[in-house]
Amino acid sequence: MSSRVFVIQAFIVLVVLTFSIRLFSIQILDENYKIAAENNVVQKIIQYPYRGLVYDSRDSLVVYNSPVFDLMVVPKEASVKDTLEFCNLLGIEREEFESKMKKARKYSSILASQFVEQISDDLFATVQDKLVNYPGFYVLPRTIRSYETDGLANVLGYVGEVSGNFLQKDTSRYYRSGDYIGIGGLEKAYEEVLRGKRGATYKVVDVQGVIKDDFRQGRFDTLPDPGLNVKLTINLEIQQYAEKLMQGKVGSVVAIEPSTGNILALVSAPSYDPALLSGKSLGSNFPVLIQDENKPLFNRPLQARYPPGSMFKTLQGIIAMHMGVVGKTEEITTDGSNIGDLAPPGKYYMEKAIQFSSNNYFYLVMRRMVQQGIEESAFLDTRIGYEQWREFVKMFGLGRKLGVDLPNEILGNVPSINYYDRLYGANRWKYSNIGSLSIGQGELLVSPLQMANLGAILANRGYFITPHVVDRVNDWPNPEIQKEILPFDKVHYETVIDGMEKVVRDGSGRRGYLDSLFLCGKTSTVQNPHGEDHSGFMGFAPKNDSKIAIAAYVENAGQGGRAAVSVASLIAEKYIFGETKRPWLENYVIQELYLNHAPRPVIAEN
Repeated sequence: MSSRVFVIQAFIVLVVLTFSIRLFSIQILDENYKIAAENNVVQKIIQYPYRGLVYDSRDSLVVYNSPVFDLMVVPKEASVKDTLEFCNLLGIEREEFESKMKKARKYSSILASQFVEQISDDLFATVQDKLVNYPGFYVLPRTIRSYETDGLANVLGYVGEVSGNFLQKDTSRYYRSGDYIGIGGLEKAYEEVLRGKRGATYKVVDVQGVIKDDFRQGRFDTLPDPGLNVKLTINLEIQQYAEKLMQGKVGSVVAIEPSTGNILALVSAPSYDPALLSGKSLGSNFPVLIQDENKPLFNRPLQARYPPGSMFKTLQGIIAMHMGVVGKTEEITTDGSNIGDLAPPGKYYMEKAIQFSSNNYFYLVMRRMVQQGIEESAFLDTRIGYEQWREFVKMFGLGRKLGVDLPNEILGNVPSINYYDRLYGANRWKYSNIGSLSIGQGELLVSPLQMANLGAILANRGYFITPHVVDRVNDWPNPEIQKEILPFDKVHYETVIDGMEKVVRDGSGRRGYLDSLFLCGKTSTVQNPHGEDHSGFMGFAPKNDSKIAIAAYVENAGQGGRAAVSVASLIAEKYIFGETKRPWLENYVIQELYLNHAPRPVIAEN
C-alpha cells in the first residue's frame, strides 16, 4: 500500500512541476504570449516587401513596382457610427460595406484583413485624414507591378491575390490572406526569389484605434527584405520587333542564342498588354481574356503542339547517316509512289533531298531505319527498329521537356510502341502504318520551343544548352543550365546543313534569302485538318559561328516558304545587323500579303 501511495504522490508532484515549468515558460520566457495578451492595445502591421525588379539582357528595366494603398480592418476594433458617411467616403454601397465586413469577420475578428484594396492616391489622401473617426481601420501601403513594355506578357506572367483554395494547400505556410503571388510565367517560376520576405511593426493604439506609440520601442519590429532582381536573356528590342511582325496573327516565334541557350525572344500571338492584369484591373480583365477565342493567355511557344512537317527531315537525315542505312552521297531513286510529294520523281542524295524536301526519299530512308531485316516477322522487325529510331529522335529534345525555366512546358509527342499497340493491337502494325512519321506528320507533335532548340543543335553541330529566359538572379548565374551532347558525328550535321543553306538560297525558303545573312533553314507546310495549313520554319544564322537559332509558326498562313520564313529571316537580320534592309519583306509580313499568294517583287539587295 505504501508503494502505491508513493507512486501517486510522485505522479502528482511530476504533474505540478510540469505545469509550473510550462507557466514559467509562457509568462516569463516567451514574449509572444505577452504580445497576445496585450493584443487589445497592440496592433500588428504587416510590412510588405518590394517585389524584385526585372531587366532585359541589356539591363533595360522591364518590370517595376508602383505604390498603392489597401484599407485594412480589424473587425473587433472596428466602429462606424455613420455607415452612410463612411460608404460615401469610400465610394461604395451599403450592401458592399456589409459584405466586406462579413468577409473580414469570417477571416478573423482580431486579425487585420483587406477592406478596400488598391485605393487611388486621391482617395488615399482623403481617407487618411479621416480615419481617426473610424477605429479599427488603417491604411497599408502595398505595391503593384508596372511595365515598361506593352508586350512580353506570356513570358512575364502576372501577380494576383492568393486564393482560399491555395492557402489550404500551401504546405510552406508562408502565405496569408491578402498576400500576392506570381501567377504564370516568370512571376510564378521565380516566385520565391521575387517575392521577398514580409516584415512587421507593432503599434500601441488607444480605444479609438489611433496609434499612440511603438510597442516596446520597436523591439519586436522586423524590416521587410525586398525581392531579388532578375535579369532576363530576352533582348527587348528583338522581342518587340518580333511582336510587331506577329501582330494580328496566330502563332509563335522562339529565338535562341545557340552557344548559350539564352532565349532572345519568345512570342505568343495573339497576346495582351501585361498592365491589363496588374492591380485592380485583374479582376475585370481576366474574364475577358480567358473567354477570348484566340486564347491570348495560352503560351503557344511552350504549350502549342504542331506536327513538325518537313523541318523534321533534318534530324531524320542525321539519324539515318548515323545508323549507316544511307550514305551522304548515295542516290536513291524515287517514283512518287510511296507518299504524297511536291518534289518531282528522280534521283536524290541527302543534301539534295533536304534542299528540295523529297517526301519519297525520306519515306524510303526511314523504312531502312525501321525495317532492318533482323527478324523474320515484319511486325516484330518494325517494333525493334522503331524503338531504336525513337530513342535517337528523343535525343534531339522531342517528346520530352527541355527544362525551360517557365511553367507549363509540354512534352510534345513521339509515339511509343505502347501507343501503336493500343491503336492497332500488339504485333499488328508495321512500317506501312507509321510511314507518315518519316516526313514529320502522323502522330508526331512538337512545340515551337523544341523546334527552335533543334535549330540550336544543328547550329552547334551536335549539342544544346538548356533553353532559359533568366540569365541572373541578382549577381548569381542561373544554376539550372546544362549542356547536352548528342552522339552523332559532326560530318553528318554538315551534310544536312549544306542542304539547309540551299533551301534558303534556292529552295522553298528563298523568300527569306539575304546574301550577307547566311541563313540556313527548313520550311514546313504543317497540315491542318481545320482549315488552311500552318506555315512553319526552323533555322539559324549565320551558317558558321551562329548567333541565332529561330523557329516560327504562323497558323493558317499556308506554305512555310511564305509567312514563317519571312518572319524568321527578318528577326535574324534585325538581331545580327541591328536593322532590316528589306522593307518590302516587312510590308509583306505586316500586311499579310502572303494570304493573297503575292509574288516577291524583284528588288536588288544591298
